[in-house]
Amino acid sequence: MTEASTSTALSSHTVHQNTSTQDVMTTIVYNAVVCGGMVLAFLILRLRFKRIYEPKSNFKIVPPNQRPDKLPKTPWGWFKTLLTRPARQTISEAGVDGYLFLRYLKVFTSLFLGGISTWVILLPINMTHSKQETGLDQLGISNVGTAKRYYAHAVVSWLFYGISLFTIYRELVFYTNFRNAILVSPAHAGKLSTRTVIFQSVPDAFLDERRIRKLFEGVKHVWIARGQRKLQKRVNERERACRNLEGALCKLLKKAMKKLKKAEKKGHIIEPADELEQYVPRKKWPRLRPSKFSRKVDMIDYYKKRIPELNEEIEELQNGYKLSNPMNSVAVEFVNLSYAQVAFQQEPYDQPQYFTPRQFGVEPSDIFWPNMQIFWWERISRRAVGVSIITVLVIFWAIPSALVGMISNLTYLTNKLTFLRFIYKLPSSLLGLVTSLLPTVMMTLLMMILPMFIRFVAKLSGAISIQQIEYYTQQSYFAFQVIQVFLVTTVASSITSVITQIMDRPSSVMSLLSSNLPKCSNFFVSYVLFQGFSISGGALLQVVTLILFYFLGQLLDNTPRKKWIRFNDIGSYSWGTTFPVYTNLAVITFAYCIISPVILLFAGASFLILYICYQNNINYVYGQAPDALGIYYVRALFQSMVGIYLGEICLMGIFAVSKAWGPVIMELIFLVATTFFHIQLNNAYDAHLKVLPNTVMRPLDGKTDTISWTNRKHENDDQLTNKAASQADYISRYIHKEVPLLIDGEHGNQEAKRTNFLVRFFKPNTYLSYTSIQSYIPDRFRELPNESPEYIEHAYDYKVVSEKCPKVWIPRDPMGISQSLAFEFKDVVEIVDTNALFDASCNIIWTGPPPEENFFEGDDKSSENTDLDNKKDRKSLLFGWTDKLPINPFTINKRGDKDNEATREDAEKSADESEGPFA
Repeated sequence: MTEASTSTALSSHTVHQNTSTQDVMTTIVYNAVVCGGMVLAFLILRLRFKRIYEPKSNFKIVPPNQRPDKLPKTPWGWFKTLLTRPARQTISEAGVDGYLFLRYLKVFTSLFLGGISTWVILLPINMTHSKQETGLDQLGISNVGTAKRYYAHAVVSWLFYGISLFTIYRELVFYTNFRNAILVSPAHAGKLSTRTVIFQSVPDAFLDERRIRKLFEGVKHVWIARGQRKLQKRVNERERACRNLEGALCKLLKKAMKKLKKAEKKGHIIEPADELEQYVPRKKWPRLRPSKFSRKVDMIDYYKKRIPELNEEIEELQNGYKLSNPMNSVAVEFVNLSYAQVAFQQEPYDQPQYFTPRQFGVEPSDIFWPNMQIFWWERISRRAVGVSIITVLVIFWAIPSALVGMISNLTYLTNKLTFLRFIYKLPSSLLGLVTSLLPTVMMTLLMMILPMFIRFVAKLSGAISIQQIEYYTQQSYFAFQVIQVFLVTTVASSITSVITQIMDRPSSVMSLLSSNLPKCSNFFVSYVLFQGFSISGGALLQVVTLILFYFLGQLLDNTPRKKWIRFNDIGSYSWGTTFPVYTNLAVITFAYCIISPVILLFAGASFLILYICYQNNINYVYGQAPDALGIYYVRALFQSMVGIYLGEICLMGIFAVSKAWGPVIMELIFLVATTFFHIQLNNAYDAHLKVLPNTVMRPLDGKTDTISWTNRKHENDDQLTNKAASQADYISRYIHKEVPLLIDGEHGNQEAKRTNFLVRFFKPNTYLSYTSIQSYIPDRFRELPNESPEYIEHAYDYKVVSEKCPKVWIPRDPMGISQSLAFEFKDVVEIVDTNALFDASCNIIWTGPPPEENFFEGDDKSSENTDLDNKKDRKSLLFGWTDKLPINPFTINKRGDKDNEATREDAEKSADESEGPFA
């Protein structure tokens, strides 16, 4: 056979071995099987391991007003409950950000499933009188035979993209009114953080409370940010010392319990029973090296001396805190939200770059303190460095991303790279997995490495709060997702699929790439399926969490505090990395929905499954992240428009190569219209997304005080300057909670009568107005916050200023050793042995919160596990956690020691009240 005939045969073989359709079908089957198996395992395991799969409703881990009802046990009941869950309930129990993330998935599920209606036009156009493509390619635009047919694609793109843009506008209307309603609700308007504005880059002359009070009206409290590195260092050292001491004492007590058990079996009596050295000789006590080159010393004795020294030094530094050098940031509390908004929106200084940036609504616990001392010029340079780092990272990250794109079209390379022809010897199903599933898994893993590094760059760039760090991460991570997952992969995949033809006909490179661009959709169909099916199934099953909790926790958690934290710390979603993944899926779908309409079905199904998965996890598994009032949602809406731009540009390229100039002009017109719409949307809503309008704060009659506004004519000086009075007392005393507002006068009479869906959809200003949105607001947002004067006094001071010495939490033992240790260390550190004890196997177990933690308001003071049905359920629920009483009988009390007898009775009573302790 000649070389030419060999090449022809190989080309023919390659065409026939084009695995695009087979790849997708393999991916569908594989992901469906994997997802189905994971969901089945989840439905079985969730009934037994409730701490993993339904902790918020079964245990007192979250406050009562955030605690959902228990899910039905049947699969259908579980599914129905998640699918029909009211928005008001979700907002209360998942938080504003959690609800808006679910809303994003729901909106785009509806949009993509509704987009399937475009098939009525596009599929017949693509399939009849075509280029005789095979498989899924015959459903795409690459199969269109004549240029005139592209008019249909242009018209459909106008319709679908137009409805999509209107949907984004509609959601902005909803979000703006929803945010305003949340911010002026009693729960938020009465909160310290909502009426506090943080100013950065404050001139030295204004780092003075008296000058700040002259600059702004309605000032109630001023915190000048000050930082002492030495104080921070000493507080950290004391924290480590107390935790190390806690671990050492727990270890010794456990050894003592085991020694006691052995002595009981032999009938020996240990005297005196409450001395630790009688059970563990001094030479076996833990030892440490105070410094790198010092000799080891007894750990207990060392901390007995070192902790009082640290306490004395820390107290001295805390007392002199006001004399330390100030940072260039100030937190100002105002009497009400209206004053805070005026200060936030005005320009208080005559020079640029000062008193900026400024933030309101930042909780003290969310502040990233190292960035509170950055000067304006330092912030500009840091931002430039951050952008440079991200840009370089994007460029170099393109290399592995391109490799993934090439693997997805591996079969096209075999003509020139003969050593790859071995892949044809693989079974067809395995070949489909290699060319379809492997690239999607590799791309997912590739994107998982980035978030930690991006968050570091966010901190480097000057973000001052957790919310700002997550917002920066969302923006940067989305750029990575679009460039690496979509653009680089698309180009690499397109080039790979026609590489041999380009080498033969270099002058036709553009036409070859544009004609093969639609075929790249097969990879993205696989990627969307993987994210929607396998990833959501894995998120439900939580295999890693299951292993870490039940097995690794048993090995590593050696103190009651560590065990309590592992049980009660349910974590939360990091929206900065969660949103971009699914925003990118929306971008991919928008880009290919006209080119390859079949992607709409897979995207809609994937978003629906993701919606159900996250409904379960956000409401019943994970806690609420620091509240950002939905800023990630707005950013995701605008980012989704990137997909519309890319779709329009790709269509123009395809039309242009086919010399279909009419459709090119139509698409160009719509591209200009999209750009104009985008600009107008930004201009219209930019301010509304950052500030609060007066119409939601001021009363309709212009006189009556509201939660957010005070009538200046009736103000008194005591009301403005009394720092000790809590805001809740002020509100209840001076303000009528239900006062008609200006916005009620404008829109309150516009009754949103129930009508058909189309009318409600196309009239968002009526049916998603501020008045209509009130039905979304949960009852808990109508309750005033409870913030004590003690909390407010040091709320926006550096945390170490008011830091107290940590308490040491050890388990109570029947011998009385824990109480002896508490007495021995009373002048060193407070040792507490309540809510923790030993079980019959000498394992440490807890029955309540640590000494620093309190029960949630509204909960009884019983143990955490009172919601468990019975002991049998508890045994099957938690591996290694016993419902047995502590060491029984308490034979050590043979001396008739009354203190030890009390210890035994207290332990039994504690175990009885808690229905059995937790390990």
